Amino acid sequence: MGNPIVPDRGLPNATSLECGPSAGSTSMSPRPLRVAFIHPDLGIGGAERLVVDAALGLQARGHSVDIYTSHHDPNHCFEETKDGSLRVHHVIPPFPRSLKGKLHIFFAHARQLHLTAHLLRPSAPEYDIYFVDQLSTCIPFLRTLGKTRVVFYCHFPDKLLAHGAFVEGAVVRRQTSLLKRVYRYPMDWLEETTTRQADVILANSKFTASVSKAYFKSIRQTLRVVYPGINISAYEATVDDSHPDNVAVTSDNPTLISLNRFEQKKDAALAIRAFAILKPKLTSPALSKLRLVLAGGYDPRLEDNKLTLDSLIDLAKSYSLTYNVITPSSTKAPVEIPPLNAMTRHNPDVLFLLNFTTSQRTALLSSPSTLALLYTPANEHFGIGPVEAMVCGVPVLACDTGGPTESVLDGPGPAPEARTGWLRPPDPDVWADALHEIVALDDAERGALSGRAKARARELFGMEAMAGGIEEALVQAVGMDEVSARFGLDVSWWLMFLGVLVAAYFVAAPLALPFFRWVV
Repeated sequence: MGNPIVPDRGLPNATSLECGPSAGSTSMSPRPLRVAFIHPDLGIGGAERLVVDAALGLQARGHSVDIYTSHHDPNHCFEETKDGSLRVHHVIPPFPRSLKGKLHIFFAHARQLHLTAHLLRPSAPEYDIYFVDQLSTCIPFLRTLGKTRVVFYCHFPDKLLAHGAFVEGAVVRRQTSLLKRVYRYPMDWLEETTTRQADVILANSKFTASVSKAYFKSIRQTLRVVYPGINISAYEATVDDSHPDNVAVTSDNPTLISLNRFEQKKDAALAIRAFAILKPKLTSPALSKLRLVLAGGYDPRLEDNKLTLDSLIDLAKSYSLTYNVITPSSTKAPVEIPPLNAMTRHNPDVLFLLNFTTSQRTALLSSPSTLALLYTPANEHFGIGPVEAMVCGVPVLACDTGGPTESVLDGPGPAPEARTGWLRPPDPDVWADALHEIVALDDAERGALSGRAKARARELFGMEAMAGGIEEALVQAVGMDEVSARFGLDVSWWLMFLGVLVAAYFVAAPLALPFFRWVV
């Protein structure tokens, strides 16, 4: 077991595409490596699940792993990050996440540069390699000043997320002000410039790799695909059916589930609309009490999370669906549920589960009452939800774009006997028809599909396969020649240092905010 969480306060005020190795590869590194993970916010989400499982997988292969982050809340995190399984260093930055809801990416860069300075201080531990994901700001400093190789894991380019939705191979841009475009230009340039400094770049799917190469034209190296993997044994663990948290979410009534953070872009509204359209079509008495469970990470600090939950509740009410909102009772500091009217405590049509526990997730996925998992995001970069469902043999309904097209098998490509799920355009009527087909599966059809899904998940998306792919990249980077200086007299790196000072100015001088009031 590792050490418990370490709130690190060492600084003043610091509180063409390639795939990884074949699944099942167990080749070991020539020597154990000292690996430092750098992740901005160690909360609850797909990126965080990948970081946790990758760190656990590398530890199981004999490597020493530390995780550094600018934010870690023991009441809003995965259990492995607080139970001693992993060494987590929470380096508390002097910068906020935003300034009155503005300048998020600006302060994200400042916070990571603060974290980088902590790692580069003379008394900091030495590492053989850094594993960085989400934010690439730190890469040139770790390489040039730290003289250490860096592997970067790309989830999806932020420049595409910031400018609008990525739909069918193109960015559907939001209407933004001139000031917002001026603000984003250096941020987008910084992302591309620092990403290409990495010694090895990995991507979470062929979809992400192809998009990154298309929009980051200055990146010359080939992005290697290492699919996110999951700890399959965690999904096979015995669940305590008598635990109050599990009793609160499981039911003998047939159930559809959706596992996603409460964010607008995850489009959980699609699940509610399809569910509402489906219910009147069901004639079987056994399906008359069909229910929908929407479970996911919820952070009351984030306006998007709060607005999304409110809008989903309003949508359920507009369809005359009963609902309830719950959080795990075992959480030391549970999320406060806002006062809501007309909640149905017993057998609601829609159950909103905020910040589910690992046990609750496993209980829902392994319940014989669970008929399908609805994965609603379109153009998702990878999407771990479908893989979690397949591990448990649960049929998947997902959008027919992005990462799920690589994890879920559906017609007309594979033969019907190879299917592990349904891929459909994000149209509520189309989804309702697909759900009608899924809930009508007989025992033999459901059993055969379950077996195929489990086999595919174990072969391609197990933690061992992911850890092997990441280990291979780490070993490759460590084996390169001595780190060459790319700093030179390039003024761009000094501008990044200046950014820290500017961020500090904004913290100390909020009167500057009116100038940026249109930056969102």
